[in-house]
Amino acid sequence: MTRRVVVTGLGLVTPVGQTVDTFWDNLLAGNSPIDTITRFDASAFSTRIAAEVRDFDPSDIIDRKDARRMDRFTQFAVVAAVRAIQDSGIDLAQEDPETIGVWIGSGIGGMETMEAQAVILREKGPDRVSPFFVPMLIANMAAGQTSITLGAKGPCGGPVSACATGTDAIGHAFRLVQRGEATIVVSGGTEASITPLGLAGFCSAKAMSTRNDEPKRASRPFDLDRDGFVMGEGSGVLILEELEHARTRGARIYAELVGYGATADAYHVVQPAPGGEGGARAMALAIRDAGVTPDEVGYINAHGTSTPFNDKFETMAIKQVFGDHAYRLAVSSTKSVTGHLMGAAGAIEGIAAALALHRGQLPPTINYENPDPECDLDYVPNQARSARVKVALSNSLGFGGHNATIALRAWEER
Repeated sequence: MTRRVVVTGLGLVTPVGQTVDTFWDNLLAGNSPIDTITRFDASAFSTRIAAEVRDFDPSDIIDRKDARRMDRFTQFAVVAAVRAIQDSGIDLAQEDPETIGVWIGSGIGGMETMEAQAVILREKGPDRVSPFFVPMLIANMAAGQTSITLGAKGPCGGPVSACATGTDAIGHAFRLVQRGEATIVVSGGTEASITPLGLAGFCSAKAMSTRNDEPKRASRPFDLDRDGFVMGEGSGVLILEELEHARTRGARIYAELVGYGATADAYHVVQPAPGGEGGARAMALAIRDAGVTPDEVGYINAHGTSTPFNDKFETMAIKQVFGDHAYRLAVSSTKSVTGHLMGAAGAIEGIAAALALHRGQLPPTINYENPDPECDLDYVPNQARSARVKVALSNSLGFGGHNATIALRAWEER
C-alpha cells in the first residue's frame, strides 16, 4: 500500500518575498518586483530587466565562512530549506536522520561561480582557481549542502531538467515518501542565473522580453502582446511528510500531494512540441496518478512563461486534457508577478498551488490586457479571486522537452 503524502512546511527566497505571508500577499496583490538589473551593468544587453532577490543576507542561517564557499543558488536553497523546516514545526533532534531526505534541484547550477573563476583562470592562471570551484559550481550541491546543514542522512539529490526541475524534484520526493524510502523529504528547486553570461545567452536566443522601459508590465503570460519571459532567481522548498507521521506530531497540513506526471517531447531543444502534446500527457498522467477525474480539477498554476509558443501550446494542452471543462477551471501564471525562476520556478509555483488550496484564494495573471484569440481560457486576469478548489495542478515545461506536473488536493480527513 502506498503511503499518503502531505505538505507540512514551506520555505522561500524569492523576488516577491522571503516569508510565506509576504510572498503570498504580494502574489495576490500583483506586486511585481521586476525592475532594472542591479547586480551588474546590463546597459549593453537587449534585455536589461529581471526579478532579483534583493536584501538577501544568509548569515542568520549560514555561517559567513561557509556561505563564502557556496554559490548564490546554494545559499538560496539552504536558507529556504531551513525556513521550511521551521515552518513545519519539525524538531530535527527528535527525528531519525536516516529517514529524512533532501531532493532539491537546479536547472543551471553555479553560473556566478563559473563566470568568476573563468576570469581568474584567464587573468591569473590555473593555480589561482579556487579549490572550492567545483563544489560551488555543481548543481547537486544545493541538496548536498542542505543535507549537511540539516543533518539529513536519507536519500539526497536532485534533478536537472531545466525549467521543469523544481516540479520534478517535488515529484521524485513524493515517490520517496510514497514508497517508504523516507518519512520526510525536503524538496524543491533553486536558481541564481541572473549573471552577465546567463543573461547574454538568453538574449542571444531571443527568448526574453525587451520591454525595458516598462519592467513591471514585461511579463504578460497569455496576453496578445507578450514578447518573452523575464528572468528571476530564488528558491522554493516544500516539506513532504508521510501522513501518519504528520498526524502523530500534530502538524499543520497545507495540502495533500496526490499525483505526479513527467514526459518528454522528443522534439526540439527549446521549442515545445506542436499542440503542447508532451505537456498534455504530463497533466493526464498526474491526474491518473492522483486518482481523480479531470472535472475535479479546479485550478492550474500554469507554466505560462509569456513567450509566444509556450502560452499558446500550453493552452492547447489544457484543452486536450480537459475538453469543455477547460473553460470552467481557473488557470493563472504567477510568473506574471515573479518572473521566471528557471529551475526554482516549479517549486515556488507548487507552493503557490498549495497555498491556493489552503487559503481559498487564486493568484492572478497580471498584465493581461489584450486577449489572444488562441489563448481563450480563464486566466484569473489581473485580480486575485476567492475560490474553494478541491484539486490543483502545477505545470512546468523545460528546455530539452521536459514536462512535469504535480497534483495537489485540498486537505481533508479521509
